[in-house]
Amino acid sequence: MATTSTRAFTLLSVSLCLLVTVLPSCFGQQFEQWQGQSVWQQGRQQGRFRHRQQRTEECDIWSLTVAEPSRRIQSEAGVTEYWDPSQQQFRCAGVVVLRHVVEPKGLLLPSYANAPHITYVVQGRGLFGASIPGCPQTFQTETRRESGSERFRDEHEKIRRFREGDVLALPAGVPVWLYNDGDSRAIAVTIFDTSNFQNQLDENLRLFQLAGSRQFQEPRGERREFGRFEEGRNIFSGFDQELLADALGVNVETVNKLQAQNDVRGNIVFVEKSLQMLSPEFQEEEIERESEARRRGGRANGFEENFCSMRLRHNINAPSETDVFNPRGGRITSVNSHKLPILNFLQLSAERVVLYEHGLLAPHWNINAHSIGYVTRGRGRIQVVRDNGRLVLDQEVQEGQLFVIPQNFVVVKKASREGLEYVAFKTNDNALVSTLAGRTSTIRSLPVEVLSNSYLISRETARQLKRGRRGVAVFGPARLSRREYEREGAAAIGDN
Repeated sequence: MATTSTRAFTLLSVSLCLLVTVLPSCFGQQFEQWQGQSVWQQGRQQGRFRHRQQRTEECDIWSLTVAEPSRRIQSEAGVTEYWDPSQQQFRCAGVVVLRHVVEPKGLLLPSYANAPHITYVVQGRGLFGASIPGCPQTFQTETRRESGSERFRDEHEKIRRFREGDVLALPAGVPVWLYNDGDSRAIAVTIFDTSNFQNQLDENLRLFQLAGSRQFQEPRGERREFGRFEEGRNIFSGFDQELLADALGVNVETVNKLQAQNDVRGNIVFVEKSLQMLSPEFQEEEIERESEARRRGGRANGFEENFCSMRLRHNINAPSETDVFNPRGGRITSVNSHKLPILNFLQLSAERVVLYEHGLLAPHWNINAHSIGYVTRGRGRIQVVRDNGRLVLDQEVQEGQLFVIPQNFVVVKKASREGLEYVAFKTNDNALVSTLAGRTSTIRSLPVEVLSNSYLISRETARQLKRGRRGVAVFGPARLSRREYEREGAAAIGDN
């Protein structure tokens, strides 16, 4: 009995010793891993599906429609246009979409949102900055004081350059600004994923202006039909002036400027002179230094060395980035979390589709995401079918229009004579697609016997069905329908 007690005591002692010695090490390793992932990535594991599942009742859709902006904010140096978020197709996808048009030397004033978002730059170039909390202000710009020739150094976070074809990715709550330093308008389309776990408020988009104001052009009575967008000023305007002056360490006159009570320029303003700040031309050197530091130091060890140095943009216009190419049909270029790691945290991705003259995108469905398409050039025809075989969309789309394809709804797209180009935003960082035609299609993977018995066709017909298209996803035109022939006034085109 004594021996048993002694052994039990010894075992307990050893166990306690292991707990004391091993657990701190385990927790230490876990903490280091937690640091390496960055603080914000932890929330993704806890609540990534919480909001999106709340919207499932909105997806019993019997009719989809091609949409155009229905509300606008006219500012001094540009326009912000909104698509109506109260439409069922947008509620199903859980997104809000807007488009900024910024004139040359126009500055889109800093603001942040309650939802993560990705932006596609349709045209133009310029600079943008994102103020990520906790990140060091490692950039310095030498600026001349207004009162004289004396110069001072301004410290700020990293400034990045954008250009046509860029996808910009930003988390919720991160202030961002954009400046057009080109010679033509900059146009950018943004989707906000309001059903994302990062949004802890309600399912409406809420934009918090650090500066400027919002004044809609439509009568106030239409706001209720459009959603819960509100006119208003920036976040400073609601505070007591003396309290705010004390908090910021400035005088009341400066607070008056911050609150912008009489500022009617809107949320996009002209910059009299070009912005005087460090140009991002040195970013290639910086990237080389960061890569060298990673090679020397091995594993990253904290928030600053991970999230703060993450890339926020990726260009999907470059031919070298193409994922699928058919010389007669077109090409597809995607950006997901493998190419732009921050998308893993945002749970968003995008792809650019270019269909040549009468090119065809194979019938397909998105396995794990909704898709929101914005047409950038050309026109084409889209058909969408829901689960019961009902056709819910059969329309022609053209430049500037938007369309929504809910998860698992089957869609086919065909370009017109001038081709069709669009960017598709997807509500998953690694969106997957299943096609019904081509070398990697579901039809191709099914046995001949299964096809023959499923559709009451001969084995030979089943073989022809499997091998009707040899490409992957994008096809050249096989022939024109009678309607297309009459509309285009063109002759039928041979098979690919």
